Amino acid sequence: MAVDQEYPKITGYAVHDVEDHPPPPPRSDTSNSIISDHQIVSQHEQISLVRGLSQRHIQMIAIAGAIGTGLFLGLGGSIATGGPLGALLGYIFVGLVVCSIQYSLGEVSALLPVTGSFVRHAEVLVDPALAFAIGWNVVYGCFISVPSEISASVVLIQYWTDINAAVWVTILLVVSVVVAISFIGVYGEIEFVFAILKILLVVFVVILGLVIDLGGVPGKPRLGFHYWKTPGPFVEYIASGSWGKFLGFWAVMTNAVYSFAGVESLAMAAAETKNPRHNIPKACKRVFARVSIFYVAAVLVVGMLVSSSDPRLGNDSGTAATSPFVIAASDAGIKAIPSVVNAVCLTSAWSASNQSMLSGTRTLFGLAIKGHAPKIFLKTTSWGVPYMCVLLQIAFALLAYMCVSNEALTVFYWFVDLTAAGTLVSWISIALNHIRLLQALKAQEISPNELPWHNRITRYSSWFALVTCVIFLLTGGFTVFTKGNWDPASFVSSYLDIPLVLFAYLGYKLIRGTSIVPLDQVPIRQALQEAESDPENVPIAKESIWQKINILWG
Repeated sequence: MAVDQEYPKITGYAVHDVEDHPPPPPRSDTSNSIISDHQIVSQHEQISLVRGLSQRHIQMIAIAGAIGTGLFLGLGGSIATGGPLGALLGYIFVGLVVCSIQYSLGEVSALLPVTGSFVRHAEVLVDPALAFAIGWNVVYGCFISVPSEISASVVLIQYWTDINAAVWVTILLVVSVVVAISFIGVYGEIEFVFAILKILLVVFVVILGLVIDLGGVPGKPRLGFHYWKTPGPFVEYIASGSWGKFLGFWAVMTNAVYSFAGVESLAMAAAETKNPRHNIPKACKRVFARVSIFYVAAVLVVGMLVSSSDPRLGNDSGTAATSPFVIAASDAGIKAIPSVVNAVCLTSAWSASNQSMLSGTRTLFGLAIKGHAPKIFLKTTSWGVPYMCVLLQIAFALLAYMCVSNEALTVFYWFVDLTAAGTLVSWISIALNHIRLLQALKAQEISPNELPWHNRITRYSSWFALVTCVIFLLTGGFTVFTKGNWDPASFVSSYLDIPLVLFAYLGYKLIRGTSIVPLDQVPIRQALQEAESDPENVPIAKESIWQKINILWG
């Protein structure tokens, strides 16, 4: 049964005004909101959505977002481009950026646990025009990612069978629709299972890799760090000498960014998360350990198992055949690994599709709450799913049938390429939101320690993440500017998203006349009062020793 009724206009604040810290008056540039209440977490969210994601769901959604096909299939390309040491350093550096972004996201989300996450944060902390531009950029990217991931899933399935691709597209679409329209807890359970599978596979292939490397397979010699010596720790990329090795290292970093795409989605459904002011920061904090354990260990082991000059690393089949783990296992005579890796990569691709479905629909719902999208997208089912948002995304998902035709697939991936820089745009927005929050705290003489969650390092790490992500964004297509490597398609995929976002931002400012929110008008005191009056805002029970050790999913 759909919930289509109109909700009354809210005329008061979420909590009683207090004399010392009265909430700021509503800004004129946000008066166009469809639900014009003055609450940070709108009453529409509280009534229409259901808190169905528990702590373990959020924890595992964070893992599912951090581990994907980029880890299982993409590491080979990084080793070939940067060498074993270049790839290791590149992933460590990007891992630090990701951890900085997650800390920024966790700190702001704990104060503002709203549907749409950093998109809605930009509305409150920076400028409604930025929320509009970033929000629609996220929606477009997620809507196109769903058919893209389904197409990738079909390629993985065809590793085993030659049945017509349209059959598999139909099956995957139907299952995706069922998950998307189901209670949010169903999505959480599916991601929980997928994340467990990913963890088990990573642990398995790392241990297997060490066994192979140390000579544990009968008849195979001990490798050690042989490939770090021959052909060497770094690879010359595009240029020669030290400059070429640096370019190889830099190319690894720009590629690694997209391996981590999706880690920011864990806060998209904050309004559907139980006790979000504590559970979301907790999930964000553990990203550092996961990045360190999974990616660093995997890159290190792969660099020990496969030579950076191995021509098989350039395989672009998109199946398990391109995985460096599969290459190493095949060389060791272990035949079952390709199918195991391919199966988990299939779950990763479909998991990414589900994650894009969640992020896209919740961002669109959040845009509709603030009047940046048509009112029809506010309609929800009786179990709290914004079904009109889901229906629109399903319509875009039908583009997956383009994979049946090679010519159509080429055109389709042009659309996908347009979103290539979207991840960095989102990360820049997250870092900027947090910086603005800290600046507003200082301007209003409010101690950061009053926030629901705060870490002193974030005052530095957010600036580090912001500057680094801007550099990554501007240099993402650096290869096209080198001699003899100009490629219009690569240039478009690397840079077109920048003018699109700027056009949306400036266009909205011009039409709606919005302005950057003055620091002294950011409603921090109101948000703190809402946090204090939130009945779910209670500290999580103290962890046992086992839970503290269990940094993977506890």
